[in-house]
Amino acid sequence: MGYTTYEAVIGLEVHCQLLTASKAFSPESTQFGDPPNTNVDPISLGHPGTLPVLNARVVEYTLRMGLATHCKIAERSIFARKHYFYPDLPKGYQISQYETPICYDGYVEIDLEPEGDGQEPVRKRIGIIRIHMEEDAGKSLHDQDPYHSLLDFNRCGVPLIEIVSAPDIRSPREAALYMQKIRQIVRYLGISDGNMEEGSLRCDANVSVRPRGETKLGTKTEIKNLNSFRNVERALEYEIRRQIAILEQGGQVVQETRLWDAVRQETRPMRSKEEAHDYRYFPDPDLVPVVVTTDLLERIRSQMPEMPEVRRRRFVETLGLPAYDAGVLTEERGVADYYEATLAALVHLMPEGDRKTQAKAVSNFVMTEVLRVLNERQIGIEAFPIEPERLAALIRLRLEDRISSTGAQEIFNTMLADARKPEEIAEAQNLLQVSDESALIPIVEAVLAENPDKVQTYLNGKTGLMGFFIGQVMRRFEGAPDPKLVRRLLEARLEAARTS
Repeated sequence: MGYTTYEAVIGLEVHCQLLTASKAFSPESTQFGDPPNTNVDPISLGHPGTLPVLNARVVEYTLRMGLATHCKIAERSIFARKHYFYPDLPKGYQISQYETPICYDGYVEIDLEPEGDGQEPVRKRIGIIRIHMEEDAGKSLHDQDPYHSLLDFNRCGVPLIEIVSAPDIRSPREAALYMQKIRQIVRYLGISDGNMEEGSLRCDANVSVRPRGETKLGTKTEIKNLNSFRNVERALEYEIRRQIAILEQGGQVVQETRLWDAVRQETRPMRSKEEAHDYRYFPDPDLVPVVVTTDLLERIRSQMPEMPEVRRRRFVETLGLPAYDAGVLTEERGVADYYEATLAALVHLMPEGDRKTQAKAVSNFVMTEVLRVLNERQIGIEAFPIEPERLAALIRLRLEDRISSTGAQEIFNTMLADARKPEEIAEAQNLLQVSDESALIPIVEAVLAENPDKVQTYLNGKTGLMGFFIGQVMRRFEGAPDPKLVRRLLEARLEAARTS
């Protein structure tokens, strides 16, 4: 027996920090990176006599996520206190939701890699059991002092949503794809930056194994605080192999919480797995129930953006883009917005142009040049220096054959640091293609007259010499002649020489 005879059963608990200016129940800032213990107040520190007040934006953002993941929305939900001791939890409990989450019974869909070449991706639905609101704990720092652990309470009270998946995931790869989908959704909705390095998005993974065909669940372990897609995959791969090895040797998997050691590439025990009763949940007496009215829900629904799957399908069906292009362009909402703004500007400049050709031309530029710059500079589209209108003007020059593809790239690179219009840059750099036949004909005829042996070789069937002739004309002409026009003029004169 081995890996292929067992099946993994995986469920993820994803914690997502919400992009609010103030904390969940108190007014201090949520800004990441501020000096330690500067964004604190008596409420988040749990001082006696303080009372929490719910941030309304937290409810609105959670409802957005619920709607985007096809969840049912609870008309009435309550907050509970989740009790546990940890040095970075000054109140001794965390405000969360337990019995009545605000969102429940939803799903997301992921696209699995096709099994063979030329096949379509396989779409799989992953259930979402619940999405609930809670507050984050502080942070224990173990590497700042050689003798002590230090505490930073800035993160205390930062609003979170916890997204609990059903145990529908069957492989580490599926788990990573699910995490990527969750990150894409929260970024599209504008409710989180999804920055895993800063801890804005992290997950705990519950995993067990069982013989294939078995319906009874095995004993699960929980892997805490996985903060990258790679760590999710690697931790699960290791833990699945570890559990299978235990079962193959006749042992029993112990239910426990484990940590992923990214240096040693292994999970190691952290503590025995808690059950719900260990946390002594009870309704928070200081917070009133959350009531979601029909008016509130409809207002949130009206503010929802077009989601990635819908936008991707529209790009294919309406704009005629290939599925690959549509997938790349809609991966990030900002990039998709930039693409559409550029296309709209191009259509305004060329109202009689072919829409499909224009859509593909803009797609090519965004996918190659724009995304290249974003990746090289490690910036978001909001920091990209070329406005959609200027990029559209550059693409127009290319579609009208007024510049070459090489010239377009040179102009684009100049535009990154130059606010002039692309046509002005093209003129200054002598990149506008000359389409005046009367200016080109003398040079074409001179090149042919000076190379009679090569003309004869061409006429004898070695048509590859056309590149030589074009190159000679391009080098002699001051400016940037249209290569298509140069070829046409050369072909006409060589054909005339053949028949004379």
